[in-house]
Amino acid sequence: MKRFVVIVLDGFGIGAMADAHIVRPGDEKASTLGSILKDWPELKLATLERLGLMNAFGSESAMMKFSPSANWGKSELMHFGADTFMGHQEIMGTLPKKPDVHPFQERVDDVEAILRAHGHKTEIITRQGLRYVVADDYVTVADNLEADLGMCYNVTAPLDFISFEKEVEIAQLVRQVVTVGRVIVFGGRGNTMDDLYRAEQVKEGRFIGIASALSRSYEKDYHCLHLGYGVDKTVQAPTILTEAGLPVVLIGKVADIVANDKGLSISCVPTAECFEHTIRELDKMDTGFICTNIQETDLAGHSQSTAEYKSVLEIADRGLAELLGHLGPDDILTVMADHGNDPLIGHSKHTRECVPLLIYKQGLSGKCIGLRKTLSDVGASVCDYLGQKAVQNGTSFLPELGLR
Repeated sequence: MKRFVVIVLDGFGIGAMADAHIVRPGDEKASTLGSILKDWPELKLATLERLGLMNAFGSESAMMKFSPSANWGKSELMHFGADTFMGHQEIMGTLPKKPDVHPFQERVDDVEAILRAHGHKTEIITRQGLRYVVADDYVTVADNLEADLGMCYNVTAPLDFISFEKEVEIAQLVRQVVTVGRVIVFGGRGNTMDDLYRAEQVKEGRFIGIASALSRSYEKDYHCLHLGYGVDKTVQAPTILTEAGLPVVLIGKVADIVANDKGLSISCVPTAECFEHTIRELDKMDTGFICTNIQETDLAGHSQSTAEYKSVLEIADRGLAELLGHLGPDDILTVMADHGNDPLIGHSKHTRECVPLLIYKQGLSGKCIGLRKTLSDVGASVCDYLGQKAVQNGTSFLPELGLR
């Protein structure tokens, strides 16, 4: 019986990457864990300490020390920037392609052309000299105003008037002709086009879009799908494993952003609930892969609150302690992150940081897997351990653990 469990503490970085000054200027001094410990030097995370958190961090705190029995390493991000969506695609084995960054204004004509070519009705809306597209009367295509400007486009619709499936078809056509990191397609019920038009906003005189928080899309029956640049689900661990007949369970935010067509995806946010689902599904599984995203750590970073971060980490630490008790002798647990989110850096965005790789297996002690160049080494190790073909990107760390 072999089971591989990955817990992603979203946004839990351990220090700026060497290229932060180039890729994300201002993040050179980022350290999510360092900032939390600065405000809360008495923080004690006994399970994470035992698993090697301070080993990966590179220094001890007043209450947490190096763990000589831990198996640990750390990883850089191969994807450009510091992104939850692309971070998880990378974890699952995708070779990240560097996306372009530009306003939707530069792609309006291309988007309208491909939609018309496939039989869709289109209308160009112009506000303050800026244009965006409305397709089939109810689907807006414009800039995303919540992420770093120019990195994503939103496809938005009121789902009482058009199905989410039709909206996704439109978004997939948009994805074919744009090279930004993400096309995010979403919508809900109970709102109208008037609500979307009232949510129009212009930023920096170059970006125009529908402010998602004002669109009333979240209020009822919210649907969302992220279409990433260069993301092919067939080369990722969940698809490879499920095609081979092995169960895959995705829990938390990862369930919303990683393809798992033949597996089980459970969307939830509360940290304790995520661990409850993880343990429940683990106990049902003989052999397979579980990945759980703990989103509340990232939300604490976005709130720029070390107190919230401390509270969530303490809940997660207790959840990990319980989870360890359900692992068998042939199970592997990896605890990691997807990027940083330093709550004291001075902004509420993600930070480009290295992340911890903490590995537990009964009988395995004192192994260091070093600095990995990509998060994909995790997906590569999952498929390697479960005896399946390799993912697109990454190198298994099983040899460094003495497991190959």
